[in-house]
Amino acid sequence: MTSQWEYQVRFDVNNSATAESIRRKFRDPAVAPLFDVLAKHRATPKCQFDAFAEYVAAAEEQGVEDYPLYEWTRATIENPAKKEKYLRSFTLYVDDQEVYGKDVADALEADLQPLAAGGHITRVSKYDTNPANNPQPPQRPRERS
Repeated sequence: MTSQWEYQVRFDVNNSATAESIRRKFRDPAVAPLFDVLAKHRATPKCQFDAFAEYVAAAEEQGVEDYPLYEWTRATIENPAKKEKYLRSFTLYVDDQEVYGKDVADALEADLQPLAAGGHITRVSKYDTNPANNPQPPQRPRERS
């Protein structure tokens, strides 16, 4: 019996200006083709830094004991190098869903790949929900430097 995994597509962009245009959903001519692809697939980008910051804020508001990745996530967004990295990294939601079927992810990934050749997108990745293929939460948070 084969399990049916769900998928998620992510992409990274080459610079902060492009990332800011995407974060603000500003249809800069340079990123208009990206927004066209996303509209075709009913996909919306979520900046990974913003998602991490929202997680930390929710944990601090509701109690960190119920947020197992709080320390790791907080350390990540407070690290300037990691902040810069995650400000340029986006997760795609389709129909407001964080994960979706393989056929949807494959089509989205295929339509994004030509944009990667154009230079603004530096990487397109597809992930599945199989725990064996994904990093597990750290056992204890790393020391902040």
